[in-house]
Order: sequence, then structure tokens, then C-alpha cells
Amino acid sequence: MDHFYQLGWTLDPIGGSSKSAYKAEIDGDKFFLKRNTSPFITTLSVEGIVPQLVWTKRIETGEVVTAQHWKNGRELKKTEMNSSRVARLMNKIHSSNKLLNTLEQLGMKPMLPELLLDKIQTSLSPKVNAHHIVRSSIKYLENKVPQIDAEFCRVCHGDVNHHNWLLSDEDELYLVDWEGAMIADPAIDLGMVLYTYVDFSEWDEWLSKYGRPLNFDLRQRMKWYTLVQGITMVQWYEDRKRFREMNEWILFLNDVLNKDKFV
Repeated sequence: MDHFYQLGWTLDPIGGSSKSAYKAEIDGDKFFLKRNTSPFITTLSVEGIVPQLVWTKRIETGEVVTAQHWKNGRELKKTEMNSSRVARLMNKIHSSNKLLNTLEQLGMKPMLPELLLDKIQTSLSPKVNAHHIVRSSIKYLENKVPQIDAEFCRVCHGDVNHHNWLLSDEDELYLVDWEGAMIADPAIDLGMVLYTYVDFSEWDEWLSKYGRPLNFDLRQRMKWYTLVQGITMVQWYEDRKRFREMNEWILFLNDVLNKDKFV
């Protein structure tokens, strides 16, 4: 990012050690700069799902840098994930034909359940694969593979935890960090929100805010995808030898398996 330093920008790296994202300032104006962002960011900005995109530039290194308006604000609290605003924004994302068309034009194909299951089965370390709760989760996945048509798939975020929801000081709600975006069953997002943040007795109410009823098929699909994501997180933390977090996700898997036992 020497290009921007030479032009008098002040850059503060954010978001970890990769130094791909920066809080940037020049002449009193503040921006969020990011290197090599997907062209998908343009559509997300137009749809009002992320802060407004100001410009996109290719610098001398060949990298593409995007600038968005910097928004002062905070991430959502866990208790706020039960709000109508979260439900409505998720519905907007899952319903957007513009978002879907953009990812299709970028060559993305639907991530069907069979592909997710195969990815899980081939990526687990022997240690994770041997854990009895993980084995029980995989058995459930193998026995309950959802049967969905690719035409049913929509744009999904893939990591809807509360850290990725930004509430600006102007009371604007955004969902950020779209690196894991996919075309998939919307239940992959819905399940993680409901199992993680919403009491089971309030699922029907939350989904009514989202705009669809809670039926047996949706319950089963949400449980299936949530187990997929939970196993993925167990492996992610095991790879990094962060065993406390790994064990927390194993406990999460156990909770999911034992909640809503009728599906």
C-alpha cells in the first residue's frame, strides 16, 4: 500500500495479520480500504447491505483496492440478533436477484448439501473425526441430507455471527465481511442465527419477521446446515491448536443434536 502512503494517506491496518484492510484518512475524510475485494462488493453497496462504495482502483502492484465510506459504530450485541432489523436484512439478502445474478456472473455455482457433506468428510483430521460428538453429528448429516433443487438456492453470507453486523452511529445496519459468500440454501444462514442467538420458543416469531413460516422441512434443513458449520469450526480451531474454542464448538454441536429432537 506504499502507493497511498506516498500520496499522503494515513493507513491503520485492521482485521488481523494479513494487512488487507485499513482504516484510511486523507484531508479529513475517512475510508475503509481493502485490497483484492471481490467485484461483488459493488452490488452489495448498491443494495445498501454494506457501507457505500466510493471508488475502485488498480494500483501499480496490480492489486485492486476498494474504498468505502468509513462508518463509526459498533458490532451488534448477541441479544440484538433477535431483532426485526436483523431478520428483515437477512430476508433482503436472500431475496435479492441482483446479488444472485452477480455471483452467477462471477462463475459461482450452488453449494448443494452433497458438496458440503463431501467437504466435511474429506477435510477432518483423525483427532476431530474420532470425537464421539463429531461422529454423531456426521451420522446425522449422512442420514438427513436435504433434497433441494439448485433453483432454490440464493445468496448466503455463510458467517452471520454478531461480530459481522455493524450498527453505525447513524443507526444504519450492515452485514459485512463477505469473503465466504456462497449460493446456497438460505437455511445455512438462518440456522446459525436461530441456534446461536434465539431461544427455541421464539423461532416461529423470528421467522415471521423474516417472512416465512417455521415448518418441519425448514427445521430439519437448519439443523443439518448448523451441524455442518459447527463441525467446520471445530476443525478450524483444531488446526490452529486453539483447543478451548474447539471444545466450545463441540459443546455447541451437542446442543444442536439435542435441540428439536423431532427432526
